Amino acid sequence: MNRLRTPRPRDTGGTDTKLLGIYLNDHLAGATAGTERAGHLARSTRGSALGQALGPVAAEIREDRATLLGIMRDLDVPVRRAKVCAGWAAEKAARLKANGRLVRRSPLSTVLELEALRLGVEGKASLWLTLRRLATTDPRLDPGRLDALLDRARRQQDTVEEWRIRQVDAALRTTGPESG
Repeated sequence: MNRLRTPRPRDTGGTDTKLLGIYLNDHLAGATAGTERAGHLARSTRGSALGQALGPVAAEIREDRATLLGIMRDLDVPVRRAKVCAGWAAEKAARLKANGRLVRRSPLSTVLELEALRLGVEGKASLWLTLRRLATTDPRLDPGRLDALLDRARRQQDTVEEWRIRQVDAALRTTGPESG
């Protein structure tokens, strides 16, 4: 006797899967842009102390994007390729901004790229926090995994902010910081 098995509906813990899909795809677009930005910044500062600090952060950001894709698979959320492409294109377009130099890289470029990267990492931390909140009622989400991702995002924020401050001082100050 051969019975057709109907797949059981997955317990979503009351999560609106349509809106969650939009939300996750928007974050995937941002993660795509952030991965590109972090990689570009790490490559353009390779060999410097900044490059040494950002190399591991860029690798983690790339891993975080892959983790997001895995979570989307776990939640049966399809990837919307148009949003991914838009995130990639937006990051490339942002590189065209003139920063006071035509031929070589401006110190202001690094400041602005670090600021964009910090905003991206803050957005990613918000994503992990939102998913962590949903994990209390949605058994498809692993709270421990999300806690670890949130901790890592906070460490990334600290690293990026430390270097953003250093680059601001190097790029915009004509003398050392004022004492007093």
